[in-house]
Formats: sequence, C-alpha cells, structure tokens
Amino acid sequence: MTEQNNKSPHILNTSATLMGLCFVVLTSFSINNMTEKSIIDELTAMAIFMFMASCVLSFLSMRSIKKSGIRFEHMADLIFLAGLFFLFITTSLIVFNII
Repeated sequence: MTEQNNKSPHILNTSATLMGLCFVVLTSFSINNMTEKSIIDELTAMAIFMFMASCVLSFLSMRSIKKSGIRFEHMADLIFLAGLFFLFITTSLIVFNII
C-alpha cells in the first residue's frame, strides 16, 4: 500500500460499521410501523447507499496498484462525507423529535 492511499482501510472499516448502524435504525422504524410518518427512513436508506458506495470504492482503492487507486480513495472519501451528512440529519431529526 502506498503512502497516498492509507485512508482507504479506515474508510472501509468505518463505512461498514455505520452502514450496520443505519440498517438497525431502518429496521427499528420498520418494526415500529413508523415508516409512513417520517422521512427518516428515506434519509437512512440514502446513508446506507452512500456508505456502501464508500465501502466499494475504498476496497477498490486498496486493491488498485495504479493511479486510479488515489482517485477511488478520493471518491470514497467524498461519498463517505455525504453519508455522514445524511446520518447527521437523521440523528438530528430523531434526537430533537422534529418528525
């Protein structure tokens, strides 16, 4: 692994963990029949999608030996940040009982 793509293992590990957390949130809303009342499930589903894409891109970055690995890592980093934003909005809505 080169010096440039040393963030990929961290992105992969954290994305997978946060994706699991989002699945727990999504499942708990489905079990409690709260999906029709809020947009939390849509935001959580978007976060799951972002974290999954980040996992795939960071894995590709670790497996790549060329310059494309740096590109994959950068895209994984940006998509991970977008997933964190969706998770932040979801958490805010839950904590402050806005929806």
